[in-house]
Amino acid sequence: MRGVYFGMGMVFFVLAVLGAMLPVLPTTPFVLLTSWCLIRSSPTLHERLQRSRLFGRLLLDWERHRGVRLPVKVTALSLLVIMVGASLWLGNLSPGLTAALLVLAAAGAVVLCRLRTIVD
Repeated sequence: MRGVYFGMGMVFFVLAVLGAMLPVLPTTPFVLLTSWCLIRSSPTLHERLQRSRLFGRLLLDWERHRGVRLPVKVTALSLLVIMVGASLWLGNLSPGLTAALLVLAAAGAVVLCRLRTIVD
């Protein structure tokens, strides 16, 4: 099973990295799934994930407080609005793709807003 967990962890990690760059793909759930899989398959890689510059603090905040910091929420929501707005303005999308983009963006925003906010 370690191999299965490791493979799933790598897939989730790639999705987390893509989520950090794409507005409609969430990052946090995939980082958490990566962590869950790595704990079961490679504790050494899990420790590296916790120390990573990109995901480390987010992961540690979740593990300690079950939430995210306000600047993370603000940044994520701002990027979501900017990227979705740019896609709608410059993308020349069909009505179906426009609707899909808006639904996915709204779902991502709702999930993000419902996460517990860590107050320093």
